[in-house]
Amino acid sequence: MADGTRDKGKRQEPPDDEAALSARLKRLGDRIAQAKEPSERGNDSRPTTDTSGMARGFRLSSELVAGVLVGAGLGWLLDRWLGISPWGLIVFLLLGFAAGVLNVMRAAGIVRDPTVND
Repeated sequence: MADGTRDKGKRQEPPDDEAALSARLKRLGDRIAQAKEPSERGNDSRPTTDTSGMARGFRLSSELVAGVLVGAGLGWLLDRWLGISPWGLIVFLLLGFAAGVLNVMRAAGIVRDPTVND
């Protein structure tokens, strides 16, 4: 231009606009970092840390133990109610074990859950 304020078409901004732009860029970077944190913490289907593997192990073991305990409890109650002393406990203990193993296999992804539609 004729007054010499511009150097070969480059635009020079005053220092406060540059500081405001830097502040906006920093805030945007912080917001992006906050948005990425939840997906890194555990929304992925694959475990990211060793503690998630332990949690999965506890879940699988509790599935098995719960199946056996519920089956044994139902068998014991059936024995008390009908007076067929060892047979209800034996049958329902085996059924509870089978149900627990099936739940563990479903949770581990070995057997497909029939309630989930593809």
